[in-house]
Amino acid sequence: MSDKHTFLLIHGGMCCGRWWRNVADILEAQGHRVFAPTLTGLGERAHLMSRDINLTTHAQDVATLIKWEELSDVVLVGHSYGGMVISAAAELVPEGGIRSIVYLDAMYLDDSECVFDAAPEFRDAVGDADAIPSPAPAFFGYDGEIAAFMERTESPQPVGTFSEKLKLTGARERIPLKTFVWARNSGIPAFREYYDRLETDPSWRTEIMDTRHNMMLEAPKETAEVLLRAAR
Repeated sequence: MSDKHTFLLIHGGMCCGRWWRNVADILEAQGHRVFAPTLTGLGERAHLMSRDINLTTHAQDVATLIKWEELSDVVLVGHSYGGMVISAAAELVPEGGIRSIVYLDAMYLDDSECVFDAAPEFRDAVGDADAIPSPAPAFFGYDGEIAAFMERTESPQPVGTFSEKLKLTGARERIPLKTFVWARNSGIPAFREYYDRLETDPSWRTEIMDTRHNMMLEAPKETAEVLLRAAR
């Protein structure tokens, strides 16, 4: 098997594929293929914002990219909300399309659960609006240049992506390699709970990073190293 891999990097909520740029540069410099799409309605695709956008839309973004780029043996990575997207996308991708699935301080929810179930504070904040505003960078412990970058590149999240419930039949569990990475300093208890749950499951690998939630922004080299280990 080749030591060169294809990475498909899925960003979290309220941001865009540009957040992966430094990690992608590192991986591409080593000869790997990297795709880091922006999900519908966010970032440079914010002009497509609609209340009709939901989790299924974002899962289809991923599955359609895999289909039309004719990708196989993909290392599928989801950060934060991106964990919901890769869980849903795994149900849409034919066998052989994904060889490794990686949750980077990401939501690892079960069938019939949604983001609002895990983070009801977002439901309380959105009311009847079509989109959920971005938390301030300080919510995740960031200031300085990283905070300024976050503020420039964040956008409101389509509400349907947080309200639609996952529909799982076990596809993600059938993926050969599965990794959950906990950011020790993220300050978000749910991600520690997912890590503790999967650490005892022999079918999963687990890792810890000494970063805050957005590891790709503050530690791109270390993030790339984690992803390379998850690919093998």
